[in-house]
Amino acid sequence: MAAKPKPEIMMRPILLALVPALLIGLAGCEREGPAERAGRSLDRAGQNVRDAVDPPRGPVERLGRSVDRAVN
Repeated sequence: MAAKPKPEIMMRPILLALVPALLIGLAGCEREGPAERAGRSLDRAGQNVRDAVDPPRGPVERLGRSVDRAVN
Protein backbone atom coordinates (compact mmCIF):
# COMPACT_ATOMS: atom_id res chain seq x y z
CA MET A 1 0.00 0.00 0.00
CA ALA A 2 1.13 3.51 -0.74
CA ALA A 3 1.64 5.84 2.17
CA LYS A 4 -0.86 8.68 2.46
CA PRO A 5 0.64 12.18 2.19
CA LYS A 6 0.46 14.26 5.33
CA PRO A 7 -2.20 17.01 5.32
CA GLU A 8 0.45 19.63 6.19
CA ILE A 9 2.40 18.78 3.05
CA MET A 10 -0.75 19.04 0.93
CA MET A 11 -1.78 22.39 2.39
CA ARG A 12 1.53 24.13 1.74
CA PRO A 13 1.17 24.49 -2.08
CA ILE A 14 -2.41 25.64 -1.63
CA LEU A 15 -1.36 28.33 0.84
CA LEU A 16 1.56 29.38 -1.33
CA ALA A 17 -0.85 29.98 -4.21
CA LEU A 18 -3.67 31.49 -2.15
CA VAL A 19 -1.76 34.16 -0.20
CA PRO A 20 -0.33 36.01 -3.23
CA ALA A 21 -3.70 35.82 -5.00
CA LEU A 22 -5.42 37.44 -2.01
CA LEU A 23 -2.77 40.15 -1.76
CA ILE A 24 -3.12 41.00 -5.45
CA GLY A 25 -6.89 41.08 -5.10
CA LEU A 26 -6.73 43.48 -2.17
CA ALA A 27 -4.26 45.74 -3.96
CA GLY A 28 -6.65 46.00 -6.92
CA CYS A 29 -9.47 47.33 -4.73
CA GLU A 30 -7.48 50.29 -3.49
CA ARG A 31 -8.15 52.87 -6.20
CA GLU A 32 -11.41 54.28 -7.40
CA GLY A 33 -11.82 54.70 -11.13
CA PRO A 34 -13.77 57.29 -13.11
CA ALA A 35 -16.71 54.93 -13.63
CA GLU A 36 -17.10 54.46 -9.88
CA ARG A 37 -16.99 58.22 -9.30
CA ALA A 38 -19.59 58.76 -12.03
CA GLY A 39 -21.78 56.05 -10.54
CA ARG A 40 -21.60 57.61 -7.09
CA SER A 41 -22.49 60.98 -8.60
CA LEU A 42 -25.53 59.47 -10.32
CA ASP A 43 -26.58 57.79 -7.08
CA ARG A 44 -26.42 61.09 -5.22
CA ALA A 45 -28.39 62.83 -7.96
CA GLY A 46 -31.06 60.14 -7.75
CA GLN A 47 -31.25 60.51 -3.98
CA ASN A 48 -31.62 64.27 -4.31
CA VAL A 49 -34.45 63.84 -6.82
CA ARG A 50 -36.14 61.34 -4.51
CA ASP A 51 -35.90 63.77 -1.60
CA ALA A 52 -37.35 66.56 -3.76
CA VAL A 53 -40.26 64.45 -5.05
CA ASP A 54 -40.93 62.49 -1.86
CA PRO A 55 -39.38 64.32 1.11
CA PRO A 56 -38.91 62.43 4.37
CA ARG A 57 -42.08 62.69 6.46
CA GLY A 58 -40.51 62.68 9.89
CA PRO A 59 -37.32 62.52 11.89
CA VAL A 60 -37.17 58.72 11.80
CA GLU A 61 -37.47 58.57 8.02
CA ARG A 62 -34.94 61.38 7.67
CA LEU A 63 -32.55 59.46 9.92
CA GLY A 64 -33.12 56.27 7.92
CA ARG A 65 -32.26 58.00 4.67
CA SER A 66 -29.10 59.50 6.13
CA VAL A 67 -28.06 56.06 7.40
CA ASP A 68 -28.71 54.63 3.93
CA ARG A 69 -26.47 57.29 2.40
CA ALA A 70 -23.72 56.65 4.92
CA VAL A 71 -23.79 52.89 4.44
CA ASN A 72 -24.19 52.83 0.67
